[in-house]
Amino acid sequence: MRIMRNNLSSAWQSMCFSMVLFCLSILAPSFAADAYVEFDTEEQAALYLHLTKTHRCLKCQNQNLADSSAGIAEDLKREIYQRVKKGESGDEISAFLVSRYGDFVKYKPPFNATTYALWLGPFLLLIASLWYAVRLSRHRGQRNEPDNDALARARKLMDE
Repeated sequence: MRIMRNNLSSAWQSMCFSMVLFCLSILAPSFAADAYVEFDTEEQAALYLHLTKTHRCLKCQNQNLADSSAGIAEDLKREIYQRVKKGESGDEISAFLVSRYGDFVKYKPPFNATTYALWLGPFLLLIASLWYAVRLSRHRGQRNEPDNDALARARKLMDE
């Protein structure tokens, strides 16, 4: 009877522990909420929102700063907030981010010498693929005329 009680209490403890972990996992996103930021004017708030939506999280790479909760995204949002509060323009803040992290920090990198491959690469690859497909289909469409000499030799070898 005592052994059964220990097994039952062990199972009960495991179940309670699992329930606590489940509840904590549900509540975890609420602890990761962004800090509340205040601005003096609506223009500053709009500029902050625009900048955080048009710049990429360097860790996540597929999220903008506004949607990311990564540590570096929080640091960049804090930097943008401080610069907006100082009265810097959106172009100045964006130029600072690009000078520090490169064009990659922007969701839409500019079309310049360093990004030609990024912008033109997919189109060039598509054109090269289409050219190769047309060339391959033309090559397969042509019937090669048999070489009469080679056929005669083959027949002679088969007859022997």
